Amino acid sequence: MKLSVLVPSSLVREAEDKREATRKLGYVARAAAVFRANELVVFPDEDGENKWGGEFVETVLRYAATPPYLRKEVWGKRDELRYAGILPPVLVASTTADDSDESPALREGIVTEVGPDDRVRVNCGMQHPISLFVPPGMDLTEGERVAVRISSREPVRARIVDEPRPGFDVSRMDLTEALGRPDAGVRIATSRYGEPLSVPTLGDLTARITDAGGMTVVFGSPGRGLPDMLGMPPEDVADVEPSVGPGFDLWLNTIPRQGSEVVRTEEAMFASLASLTLTE
Repeated sequence: MKLSVLVPSSLVREAEDKREATRKLGYVARAAAVFRANELVVFPDEDGENKWGGEFVETVLRYAATPPYLRKEVWGKRDELRYAGILPPVLVASTTADDSDESPALREGIVTEVGPDDRVRVNCGMQHPISLFVPPGMDLTEGERVAVRISSREPVRARIVDEPRPGFDVSRMDLTEALGRPDAGVRIATSRYGEPLSVPTLGDLTARITDAGGMTVVFGSPGRGLPDMLGMPPEDVADVEPSVGPGFDLWLNTIPRQGSEVVRTEEAMFASLASLTLTE
């Protein structure tokens, strides 16, 4: 099932400096990886931004989602990544498979050179870039990122596969556009003013998510929740009809016994996705 997580461009609005903003984004990326999100979308909330907006947020999240062995080649040096060294490791499971695993490990690679005879050289975290055949029907260019299935390191046995790369993608997109996609699944707005999540509610919702093939979960930012972003009085959320606003299916309070006045976005992600990704 597909899991899309949407966060606002204002989610680091209360960070005191770029170092703290980077650390916060690292935990957002960690949450996306822990719960196997397929994508992390940054939607615009320009009115709520402070020092750092959507470009900074997207850049740091994309860097965090990039395997460590590709970061230098893909990113080089950028001002937004000044404090990238403090980012917690994402450690996507399928990119860290042990050599002794029976199943081949799927890793992300980047094409460093296009050669003759349908071969390319790919940096996929081995000691050196390796020469691989291009699968029929694929047309690869230098700098393109691909999925590589590695079955052995010594001797090297690997192949490029036409599969989604491991981990999650990061992009920027308008909220209405993201919710309007045909594969959005159940579209959930998280808010302390939404319907409280309970055991019976979760059971019904899990079945609904399964039938829909996934879900899109949208989060607000500290001190500026989704109702505020959308210009909705908080008291109206409980009575809102489905698909009001940008197109949510339901408003959900995933932390019904909230003990802190403000729940940070990264905290809300861990608390919410832990419940919403439970299986029947």
